[in-house]
Amino acid sequence: MKTAVMTAVGGTDVLKIVERPDAKPGPGEIAVDVAASGVNFMDIGIRRGMLEVPLPHAMGVEGAGRIVELGEGVTGLTVGQRVAWVYVPGSYAERVVGRATSFVPLPDFIDDRTAASLMMQGLTASHFATDFYPVQEGDIALVHAAAGGVGQLLSQIIKMRGGIVIGRVSSEAKVAAAKAAGADHVIVDAEGAFAEEAIRLSGGEGVHVVFDGSGPATFEGSLAALRRSGTFCWFGPVLGSQTTVPIMSLPKSIKLGYAVFFDHIYTPELLRSRTLRLFEWVREGRLRISPATSFALSEVETAHSAIESRATTGKLLLIP
Repeated sequence: MKTAVMTAVGGTDVLKIVERPDAKPGPGEIAVDVAASGVNFMDIGIRRGMLEVPLPHAMGVEGAGRIVELGEGVTGLTVGQRVAWVYVPGSYAERVVGRATSFVPLPDFIDDRTAASLMMQGLTASHFATDFYPVQEGDIALVHAAAGGVGQLLSQIIKMRGGIVIGRVSSEAKVAAAKAAGADHVIVDAEGAFAEEAIRLSGGEGVHVVFDGSGPATFEGSLAALRRSGTFCWFGPVLGSQTTVPIMSLPKSIKLGYAVFFDHIYTPELLRSRTLRLFEWVREGRLRISPATSFALSEVETAHSAIESRATTGKLLLIP
């Protein structure tokens, strides 16, 4: 089977396609033929050395496909069944093996590419707007990278819960995508000078919550855009971490936190129930998934360059 690996820490040139024996499931595991795998900023961070991994390292953690083999002791799943997953290492491949509890069955109304576009970013957006800060009717939210994969889904969930979205995008070319996802207002800003406009659009009070995965460049502006006792949801360490924040320097009695993905799905039961909720929102037409930008597995370097450029909107997929 073909697998994309990183051979060293570095740029896109460290990504290589290698041929390996077909992966076989052990006890409690399943083997899945991959139909589509998701490309995420987390993958960029791994390649840049954000986390230490043994080399060569099989890339990717998210995707959708069809079960081809069950390991000993696996129940509740069948060969031929379509499934999706998140945080299964080695997903940039023709076949992936992982713990059966890491996979969720796919209903017929969710196609493979939609599922692969939804797992990481949909569960992330769901965590932000329903767990970390449960958006209430009339809440005003500032969503950074509102035309991106997480930003579009997050905006829709905020609107679903009765909130008002101020989206920030880096260029005029992304305004339409942010508005299509439900942004009530869109700020075009590539320099981090957005706070004054966000305050104006929120009636002079500032926003109730900021969802910021854009790294240190926007950190101070996000603080400034909040109203008294507002909430700052920070994520996206791949773009650089704000490592030191003196707590007594935080203004306006705001609440600041780092939203961790696994706090949303810390059991297999939660993984399935949260994912099923996303699927139902799609079926009901309440959550719309923008068409993904797809690349062949052999184009993994191009896909990484595209997501790093931040010039794309929506999800990027690799198709074996």
